[in-house]
Amino acid sequence: MRVLLIGFGPFPGAPHNPSAALAAALARRRRPAFADIVRATHILATTYAAVDHDLPRLFAGAPDIVVMFGLAGRRRELCIETRARNAVSVLFPDARGCRPPRSIIALGGPSAQKTRAPAASLLGAARSSGVPARTSREAGRYLCNYAYWRALERTRAGRPLVQFIHVPPIPITPRPIHRRRRRSPSLAQLMSAAERLLIALIAASRR
Repeated sequence: MRVLLIGFGPFPGAPHNPSAALAAALARRRRPAFADIVRATHILATTYAAVDHDLPRLFAGAPDIVVMFGLAGRRRELCIETRARNAVSVLFPDARGCRPPRSIIALGGPSAQKTRAPAASLLGAARSSGVPARTSREAGRYLCNYAYWRALERTRAGRPLVQFIHVPPIPITPRPIHRRRRRSPSLAQLMSAAERLLIALIAASRR
């Protein structure tokens, strides 16, 4: 079985994007559940051009599972995105300063595309790690949603199994003790959740 793990590089307002480190760390993880799994990692530049250029080549490798990790700067929990909307913001530039020419990704396309991954199983897997997690129907209108849409539209008969995971920002410096209860998960905690999510996706793909 082939698994493709995708993260993103920095973008305006986010000089440190933990999704790249998370994807790379998950590819190196050694667990019995991954013994017969071929894992590849790709870090997308946070640009519309990179998504359009890189995804066709990545999907040509015929992965069975594609897991995309992205940063959601205002969220404090891990979010399992259940759909990508046919919408994109023309206001916010990508990492190269480019903006989409229109607010719709695919003219004449559906309003949204849904993943076939089992959201309830994934949510249970993520929460079993102790990391706050929830499902989400709103992947935003920026590169995360755009990349998710482009990935989902390349699926055929439900293959590969594609899932986008939004992660909160990782605290860089310690916070005061009285605020620790509201801290975002650490990279190690997100890694534990991501590992369990991948195991759940592998099980779903084999059914």
